[in-house]
Amino acid sequence: MNGLEKIQNSLINLQRNKLFESIVITIIVISALAIGAKTYTLTPELKLGLEWLDLAVTIFFVIEISLRMVAEDKFRNFFRSGWNLFDFTIVVASLIPLEDSELVLLARLLRIFRVLRLVSLIPELRILVNALFKAIPRMGYVVLLMFVIFYIYGAVGSFLFEKINSELWGDVAISMLTLFRIATFEDWTDVMYETMKVYPLSWSYYLTFIFLTTFVFLNMMVGIVLDVLTREHQQFDRENGEGEAGEIHWMRKHTEAIEGRLARIENMLVQQQGMSKSKQE
Repeated sequence: MNGLEKIQNSLINLQRNKLFESIVITIIVISALAIGAKTYTLTPELKLGLEWLDLAVTIFFVIEISLRMVAEDKFRNFFRSGWNLFDFTIVVASLIPLEDSELVLLARLLRIFRVLRLVSLIPELRILVNALFKAIPRMGYVVLLMFVIFYIYGAVGSFLFEKINSELWGDVAISMLTLFRIATFEDWTDVMYETMKVYPLSWSYYLTFIFLTTFVFLNMMVGIVLDVLTREHQQFDRENGEGEAGEIHWMRKHTEAIEGRLARIENMLVQQQGMSKSKQE
């Protein structure tokens, strides 16, 4: 093992060290609190102290991301991970100077996103974010079906209730906004009682809509997210050899290895039997 490999192994062990991870997380939280403190009226001394703190945090992040890049076997391997790209972008954005310039507002806004580095550092948060992004395509079909229901009910509501309250039911677009208010239970009973004065049975319109959107479609979305989240947890356990999924993956991997060895032994025995028969002949 050469010197570079020893350094890389040391850096990898440092990254996996729980104390080092806790220090990085603590600094991220301190950075987020410092950014929030700048929104208050502060004395010049405190402002100067926060500026020095921001400089120290920026330097720490640059050193930390540099160590992670050096720890990779190949430099380009670092950028193959989406989370590494995310961290690298956040750190580079933090290098924009905060002096009075045209970029001062952009620099302050980008520094707020430092707190998002917690997502890349904490595995549980990474699992949640990955599950959310993977669930979006499947949730799209549910959203499309919800739009169809909203459109149908919006058209019906506009035809029936437009003369009662044109501000709420004037056209399909306004009606759909009113239905969104109803789906979120924002004073929806006031809307229902207003139309019931003219159409006493209009309560069935609201109850069926709420049943479809709030109870059916919302639970479908929750089910999709839970399904994807379960798969992400299983994938994480397989990769790290933890939990039931990790044990099953370990057993399957070693079973395949044993089967491969048995196949090689069987081939060797067949070859030996063939050689012994040829000698006897």
